[in-house]
Amino acid sequence: MGTHTDTDPLPTPVTRAGRDGLGAILANPRKAVIGLDFDGTLAPIVADPEQARAHPDAVPALARLAPKVAAVAVVTGRPAEVAVRHGGFAGVPGLEHLVVLGHYGAERWDAVSGEVTAPAPHPGVAAVRAELPGFLDRAGAGQAQGTWIEEKGRALAVHTRRASDPQAAFEALREPLTELAARHGLIVEPGRLVLELRPPGMDKGVALGEYVREISAEAVLYGGDDLGDLPAFGAVEKLRSDGVPGLLVCSGSDEVTELRERADLVVDGPAGVVRLLSALAAQLG
Repeated sequence: MGTHTDTDPLPTPVTRAGRDGLGAILANPRKAVIGLDFDGTLAPIVADPEQARAHPDAVPALARLAPKVAAVAVVTGRPAEVAVRHGGFAGVPGLEHLVVLGHYGAERWDAVSGEVTAPAPHPGVAAVRAELPGFLDRAGAGQAQGTWIEEKGRALAVHTRRASDPQAAFEALREPLTELAARHGLIVEPGRLVLELRPPGMDKGVALGEYVREISAEAVLYGGDDLGDLPAFGAVEKLRSDGVPGLLVCSGSDEVTELRERADLVVDGPAGVVRLLSALAAQLG
């Protein structure tokens, strides 16, 4: 995973907009929001999502940084409570005001209360839950072998990482699952060898944009690694066009080139994210 120290230099973004975003965070950290994805950004990607845990240095780095900025928000497709548990975020000194926006912002966990708030689940999720096992057995022209279903409460995810040909299984299932989702009023969110069936109308961009407005932030950093993070990148780009400087960070992955190409700064996976957060905390004194 690599190691880091507080003396790691703060990397320089490759774009002018990114340098402006970083400069605004450094100039007025008390008005800055640090938004971060969980899987692939704070936690290394693993074959079984239930085994995913935050990088061992992530929470210490966040605890050093959080008191120096307006807010830290973890924005994830996971249920908020699961991200809190796998991240080890609860009850950490320095993270008293951490917010976890789970299920793409449909759920919210606040460290202040330790509680999750959320609307009623979408009825289509229960319908798809009942239909999905048999559907996978029939779909994918034999490619569904080795795929498995992750229960996410307000969504369901079909993983192909364990299939004999993970990419072929992903491609074979994408269209049939999109049709299944549409039949029950859901959408499919593709990711790194995963297809998630979830309710429409909420994504990481909506969640991040609403939170930035809620706390009247004047600068924002967002770090992500997957296709589901593209709407959050879009939200930062929209904020920038509205005069709110922002920095886009890609937790380096060769699996998602679109994100890397739009980022102002590419770091070496969760270990690189941790080094960036630590360097930022050190720079802010």
